[in-house]
Amino acid sequence: MLLFAVTGPVLAKYTPELLGAVAGSQFASLQLPEPTVFDSYGQWIKNLSQIVIFALIIIYGGIVSAERRSGTAVLMLTKPVSRATFIVVKAVVHASFLVVLLAGGTLTTWGLTAVVFGTAPGRSLWSAALLWLVIAIVFLSLMTLFSVLIPSAAGAAGAGLGAFMVLSIGAVWKPVSDHSPAGILERAAALASGAGIDFPLWPLISSIALSVSAVFLAAILFRRQEL
Repeated sequence: MLLFAVTGPVLAKYTPELLGAVAGSQFASLQLPEPTVFDSYGQWIKNLSQIVIFALIIIYGGIVSAERRSGTAVLMLTKPVSRATFIVVKAVVHASFLVVLLAGGTLTTWGLTAVVFGTAPGRSLWSAALLWLVIAIVFLSLMTLFSVLIPSAAGAAGAGLGAFMVLSIGAVWKPVSDHSPAGILERAAALASGAGIDFPLWPLISSIALSVSAVFLAAILFRRQEL
């Protein structure tokens, strides 16, 4: 994430100049728009919404199953820790880790954008980042559930990628986008571009409900499984 935060503002500012220098006279008549801070913000949110979400799904494919195979889960559960607590604590700890990473990356993007562009209004960037955090926690919760259901980390990751595709397709249909987590990433991108949006009440409510339900179901199922 830090790599994207560092390179995003620089690429947003100087990509048109680099293209002009490389292309030379071939595209002399092509007028590229003047880069703005919102290009930098948009690049950050785009990287989060694509590459980082994919990485999150793959990394957390074994969030529970890997610890079961390694024996870490058995070791933890020999102490006075219930299985439900084990699942909930894992989800909360990793969600907190995402918050720290996102805050650090967004702060870096914000600061470098101010250096490169000379100005960096923060509201659009931080609002978009917070919306992205909502969908990131949704996928963390889903991966916790999938990792309980599917012993293979690759299988759980495949299920997570399938969920991502379902939400991506749902985002195209307005009724689904307006009332489900499918609309979160689209709204985050709009905020990053400087556009105004209505408060995404139902996407937020449905995202929170899905996250809580996924972790709750994962805890129930994990209690019934043999280690």
